[in-house]
Amino acid sequence: MKGDLFSSTHMVQPAVEPGMTVENAKCLKYAVNGEMLARQGAMVAYRGGLKFERKGQGVGGMLKRAVTGEGLPLMAVRGQGEAWFAHEAQNCFIVEVEPGDEFTVNGRNVLCFDASLSYEIKTVKGSGIAGGGLFNSVFTGQGRLGLVCEGNPLVIPVSAQQPVYVDTDAVVGWTAHLQTSLHRSQSIGSMLRGGSGEAVQLMLQGEGYVVVRPSEATPQKAQQH
Repeated sequence: MKGDLFSSTHMVQPAVEPGMTVENAKCLKYAVNGEMLARQGAMVAYRGGLKFERKGQGVGGMLKRAVTGEGLPLMAVRGQGEAWFAHEAQNCFIVEVEPGDEFTVNGRNVLCFDASLSYEIKTVKGSGIAGGGLFNSVFTGQGRLGLVCEGNPLVIPVSAQQPVYVDTDAVVGWTAHLQTSLHRSQSIGSMLRGGSGEAVQLMLQGEGYVVVRPSEATPQKAQQH
């Protein structure tokens, strides 16, 4: 067969070492040698001796109650082989989590991760019901975390001198040591007159980084995740 489709641009190459790598802008490859975890339904192809097992809601089972209010069921992938993961043609990225690091991420942006990582579901401090009841997943340990994002994310530095205000529907995640609270950017009078549609944001203070996607989640999208 000939043609651009069969060029080296699209042709996958054998993995040179176990673990997670970026196959292309829309897909991650994981060379499995043991066990890893992924979002259910995210596997688009695999080869080798792999088994896929749906995880329950127990420890390590579900990233539940993300910003969308929906759970994120996980599956364990075990054995030896290669698997490719993607979600709705969203852009894919890898975060390297080191010992002592802590990365808080919206469950809808999780694609796959090393079994060596631990996570805990936490309520975003200061968000309350008015912030959509924000529940995020906090990852710690050592390993790689694969994320998806609609478009290319913005990584914005946060400093003590310059807090950052983000739309709760656009935030992907943030690094450790950042404090969160709700910030109201409109007066009550302005809201009663119609306002700008951007009444409340999540304020992040401290030293670190916040990751934001270049779009807001629509109600239809939120229900699908």
